[in-house]
Amino acid sequence: MTFKSSNIGYPRIGEKREWKKLLEKFWAGKLDEDTFTEESKQLRLSYLKKQRDKGIDLIPVGDFSLYDHVLDTGVMFGIVPTRFDYDGGGVSLQTYFNIARGTKGAPAAEMTKWYNTNYHYIVPELNESTPSLVHNRPLEYYREAKQELGIEGKPVLIGPISFVLLSKGYAKEQFNDVVYQFLPLYEQVLNELGEEGVQWVQFDEPALVTTLSDDVVNLYKEVYEALHNAAPEVNVLLQTYFESVTHYEEVTKLPVQGIGLDFVHDRSENLKAVKEKGFPQDKVLVAGLIDGRNVWRSKLDKKISLLNELAQAVDKGRIIVQPSSSLLHVPVTVKSEKDIPDVLFNALSFADEKLDEVVLLAQGLEKGESAIQLEIKSSVKAIQELNHSPQRNNKQVQETIHNLGEAKRKAPFKVRHDLQQKSLQIPFLPTTTIGSFPQTKEVRKQRLQWRKGELSDAAYETYIKEEIKKWIDIQEEIGLDVLVHGEFERTDMVEYFGEKLNGFQFTKFGWVQSYGSRCVKPPLIFGDVSFNTPMTVKETIYAQSLTDKHVKGMLTGPITIVNWSFVRDDRTKTEVANQIALALREEIEELERNAILVIQVDEPALREGLPLKEELHDSYLKAAVYAFKLVTSSVENETQIHTHMCYSEFEEIIGSIKALDADVISIETSRSHGELIKAFEDSTYERGIGLGVYDIHSPRVPELSEMKRSIDRALQVLDPKLFWINPDCGLKTRGVEETVEALKVMVEAAKQTRGKYLAQKN
Repeated sequence: MTFKSSNIGYPRIGEKREWKKLLEKFWAGKLDEDTFTEESKQLRLSYLKKQRDKGIDLIPVGDFSLYDHVLDTGVMFGIVPTRFDYDGGGVSLQTYFNIARGTKGAPAAEMTKWYNTNYHYIVPELNESTPSLVHNRPLEYYREAKQELGIEGKPVLIGPISFVLLSKGYAKEQFNDVVYQFLPLYEQVLNELGEEGVQWVQFDEPALVTTLSDDVVNLYKEVYEALHNAAPEVNVLLQTYFESVTHYEEVTKLPVQGIGLDFVHDRSENLKAVKEKGFPQDKVLVAGLIDGRNVWRSKLDKKISLLNELAQAVDKGRIIVQPSSSLLHVPVTVKSEKDIPDVLFNALSFADEKLDEVVLLAQGLEKGESAIQLEIKSSVKAIQELNHSPQRNNKQVQETIHNLGEAKRKAPFKVRHDLQQKSLQIPFLPTTTIGSFPQTKEVRKQRLQWRKGELSDAAYETYIKEEIKKWIDIQEEIGLDVLVHGEFERTDMVEYFGEKLNGFQFTKFGWVQSYGSRCVKPPLIFGDVSFNTPMTVKETIYAQSLTDKHVKGMLTGPITIVNWSFVRDDRTKTEVANQIALALREEIEELERNAILVIQVDEPALREGLPLKEELHDSYLKAAVYAFKLVTSSVENETQIHTHMCYSEFEEIIGSIKALDADVISIETSRSHGELIKAFEDSTYERGIGLGVYDIHSPRVPELSEMKRSIDRALQVLDPKLFWINPDCGLKTRGVEETVEALKVMVEAAKQTRGKYLAQKN
């Protein structure tokens, strides 16, 4: 069979988040395991059937997950931390979820970002398990697709080198040995797939687009030679995405039958390499032409031109068309959106529509451009109409951006810190939270009724005020030092601001998976961004009126808004971020005018946007720092600027974090506290800092001794006079009882540590 179209992966969540709801019913004990397993299967099969019916030739199987595909790979090889009482053999569903979510007696596994996306994966811990193949997962899903639907699927799994690079628990010098430990298991998987008659297997190796040493490149040669020898009858598709491959010539010489390259996010480097260096005659080029990470309709004329360029170097019979990456990163379908203006709606393409575009391009490749001429004209017209719309042509915003100057605080940190200590009177080792408090079922119900017009503006505002007062009282009773209003009026930390700024559009069903069952609905930044009306002032002023303690103003920073949105593709992300920064600066000045003197500008996604190539890091970080300072630089010295970041390889960006010149930074660290502390042993940080002392991604309430150990460990390398004590992230997704109990433990840990230090001082 000749294949012309392929898909890398499909969204798990369902058109109306059926997958999320199923998971949460099971976790709540409302479904038994057999029912949950059967309903999961039916969802999975429905996704495969949809791809088949659209005309996709090579349909991925095994990309579906009940939580995370990296976790799936780990448990397939019996990688289970000893704290979860695993005795070997197949990993139970309960143990699988325990690894991801934690238990009362065992913290969850670390979670971090999947390359430079907003998807979080569970980090395998390789130091506590001897890997063995306990479950050939790709084979199971291949059989299911074939038996249930007659689909000759393409099993998908993370390649051995990328898998080990994504894991933890081994020394750098052990890397090769660890890969060799897994290699026989991958050979066994491939062998069993070959015996089953599988035609194509997709090995995802996104590490190939990162900056790699020559030793790792040589390891790729050895590993894929071994895999080829283990099952020479199986066609292996080596799949890369998110960037251009780093070592094109070496990669194209690997003993595989197909190579998947990203021709959307490659900065034209993959295209240049194919044209200048050629492509092997014995391989298939699986060309990622449709953007798997953004929501804009493709200009099919440009895509056909690109295909024609590729066909000059590669016989078109050896080209397969597909998205640039898994469609996990985009919503399911545009068809559910009924309230988006036509000029924007016509220019959108979600997962299902992208598969249609893939099939159209495959037809154009096979039959010629004339075969899809009507579709080409339609796509060009839709995009032109959007580009000519007033929303994309705000001359005042564009002129302001063109004339930007220096962004700098009015005095150095030491001067600001002394002034803030006198004016704000914040105690030693202060406690605070990151911003949000539990969005209970009742909070969500009230907001939904208000949005539907079933609750008046006045009634909704009264309800929000009641929630704010309740949680100000709770914070006072617990004994927190710097309070927050709780963000009960906000659906999402990005969506909320986007709804109040010009240039944004929101969807009703445009959900994507962030981690586990947690789904987010990224806004569409489709026009020039500008300030419209105050966004946070009313609720923050009200909260401040209820207490003598400081209440933080809470904003989301420009880089996070960009990284957690679907951004227009006719402007650079840097320009869009600066537009947002100018709008947020007006908001921060309004808070300051209303005597809100502690203001947090969250940038949890700053690190995740870091380019995958090291040589591109500097320009990205300079632009990110500039945008942040554009927001914060106009405030007075006495106004204390906080920011928050999710965990990352801190030592990689510590210079840029210092350059942000925030007065206080809090960092999500609880799942990798020790690793981050090591960064401060080598690099001094001389501003206020709070390292998250407990994990909010798990319902578990930590012990007092755990929190005290975290605090003590941090204070070995950080200045106690600059240290803050806080959870590692916002508490929006947690329950009320567990939140209150955990914060009580945190405050008690702070009190005992404070007492110990003051006693030593005296």
